[in-house]
Amino acid sequence: MQTTADFFCAFCGEPNCTFVDISAGTQQSYIEDCQVCCRPNILYVRVDEDTLEVEIDTDYEG
Repeated sequence: MQTTADFFCAFCGEPNCTFVDISAGTQQSYIEDCQVCCRPNILYVRVDEDTLEVEIDTDYEG
C-alpha cells in the first residue's frame, strides 16, 4: 500500500513529494534525490500505526 508525503530538501530547502510504502513498516529510511537540486537526501520516515499518517525528517547524504 502506497501513499504520498512531502518533505523539504536538506540542501536547498525546496519542497518535494515522495511515495511511501506504508506496508514496509512504521520506521523506514532511504535515500532520495531532491527533485529541484538533485542532491541526495536521507529520508527518515515514520508511519503512525493508527492513522497511517506519514512524517518525514531529512538529513544530508555524504
